[in-house]
Amino acid sequence: MNKNKIINDPVYGFVAIPSGLVFDLVQHPYFQRLRYIKQVSMTHLVYPGALHTRFQHAIGAMHLMSMALETLKSKGVRISEEEEEAVLSAILLHDIGHGPFSHSLEHSLIEGVSHELLSSLLMDRINSDLSGRLSLAITIFNNKYQRKFLHQLVSSQLDVDRMDYLNRDSFFTGVSEGVISFDRIIKMLHVVEDEIVVEYKALYSVEKFLIARRLMYWQVYLHKTVIGAEQLLIKILQRAKYLTAAGDKLFATPAFHWFLNQQINKNNFLDDPLHLDWFTRLDDTDIMSAIKTWEHHEDHILSEMCQRVMKRNLYRSIMSDKPFTTAYIDLVKAKVQERMGVAQEDIHYYVFTQEIQNRAYNSSKDQIKILLKSGELVDIAGASDLGNLEALSKNVAKYALCYPKEVGYVAITSSK
Repeated sequence: MNKNKIINDPVYGFVAIPSGLVFDLVQHPYFQRLRYIKQVSMTHLVYPGALHTRFQHAIGAMHLMSMALETLKSKGVRISEEEEEAVLSAILLHDIGHGPFSHSLEHSLIEGVSHELLSSLLMDRINSDLSGRLSLAITIFNNKYQRKFLHQLVSSQLDVDRMDYLNRDSFFTGVSEGVISFDRIIKMLHVVEDEIVVEYKALYSVEKFLIARRLMYWQVYLHKTVIGAEQLLIKILQRAKYLTAAGDKLFATPAFHWFLNQQINKNNFLDDPLHLDWFTRLDDTDIMSAIKTWEHHEDHILSEMCQRVMKRNLYRSIMSDKPFTTAYIDLVKAKVQERMGVAQEDIHYYVFTQEIQNRAYNSSKDQIKILLKSGELVDIAGASDLGNLEALSKNVAKYALCYPKEVGYVAITSSK
């Protein structure tokens, strides 16, 4: 079979499949599943163009990795063909463990199991299928290879994963604040003392990268309406599990039925390989087919929540820099109960809060090193003349409160 394929990517143009191994990975059913998992979950309900997938992102990240490796080799960094193929494989598969709606349902379907762990487990399975050809890629992915800079390209505060998702998500949402000079940053990469560093000439591009990441989180990923929609999705799953446990036989595809009818956590997930088998059959379409069917279910709460998602009649979402007081939350609950006749034991489906945290750069962990003309290495925060770069390293917390719009706006009286 001819494995010299080219993919036409809307962001970068033509992307070449660099080797037979990478072609086999792209063709693997576990990777093809990513075509049916949206990259940014419910964000399309705010930005209609945001319908791109984890498949596209993985291909894009692989393309940027290829560019980064060519840059490093041109500067005299020794990278063998085996290492190159392995790190390209690692970045291609870095998100293979994502489930339906990506991060939104990450701990709802399987409690306590992260997509990173799932990615690692699936890579082990693929490695078995390919007679061990993925062993070095797995070692790099798990940061156990002696050349640490290869893992940094896959996972760090300036990795090709972040470069692609910022650029790609900005492209598909139309939010220009996320556009970054990825090509300039990549061209200025180097390796010093087995660490990825960035030459001083790209200082301002890295600054913009960090600022863009902060803006994209608050304007796109953590947009108040997106937060509300994702929480509504979680509440639908909670209600469905409650009804199923009570003996109600809900419609679900076989894969979704497996997780709907069992309480699966990290311990029992790892004990039974069937859980991972069924997980590989799950994607967004399983969840959406259920939601479309449950719109007409006799349970009023489940039916109403599903209708809200399908008709984009979402809850009102209010954001605050401080936690909402218990008195204010109780006031909102009282108004919802009065207006909509909700029973006390069901109010958590109609009124809920969430704490959201974001840090654009963590200067105490895995620093972005700038290579000065003198040869000295300094942290980006120390090299930058931007006064607000220090602020980007601070953890920022915001608080969301969601409730039905039919109640009307409930004025915030006070916060803690």
